[in-house]
Amino acid sequence: MVYVLLGTGFEETEAIAPIDLLRRAGIPTVTVGVDGKSVTGGHGITVEADIELGQMDLTGLEMIVLPGGLGGVATVRNSPEALNALRFAWENGKLVAAICAGPTVLADLGITDGRTATCYPGCESGMGSAVMIADVPCIQDGNLITGTSAGCAVSFGLKLVEALKGKEEAERIAAQIVIR
Repeated sequence: MVYVLLGTGFEETEAIAPIDLLRRAGIPTVTVGVDGKSVTGGHGITVEADIELGQMDLTGLEMIVLPGGLGGVATVRNSPEALNALRFAWENGKLVAAICAGPTVLADLGITDGRTATCYPGCESGMGSAVMIADVPCIQDGNLITGTSAGCAVSFGLKLVEALKGKEEAERIAAQIVIR
């Protein structure tokens, strides 16, 4: 099971593109409203989350994903339950992924310490002791996957597919959506 955390003000492209790609690959993916079931993104697009934060069952968790968007990141930062879910995933060897400003939340939790990571340009000061790599759409270091920005959301989503189902499946999905 993949859980995608959606807090008010989330970056829509960074959430929806990876969700779509994961579901195309047949990976069970559930959207989680951090502060309610109806969640409005940073550009005024409202989505109905599949479940609310308190309904997550972490026992079947394979991956947890945190889109960026300053409002969405602030919402997650202010939610002890969301932070605990991220911490639980990491401490239990699950895949933890974040894009844009999202990796700074992982840095707050010590998840990125000593790990290779990327984030939105300008957010590097919030990345703690991560080894920062610029000019890449996304990067995986063990169970940590980080992405740069909304413009990298498809690459990030394909990396999530690859981490769960392998390179061949990610390439199949890329061909299906006609990546050039």
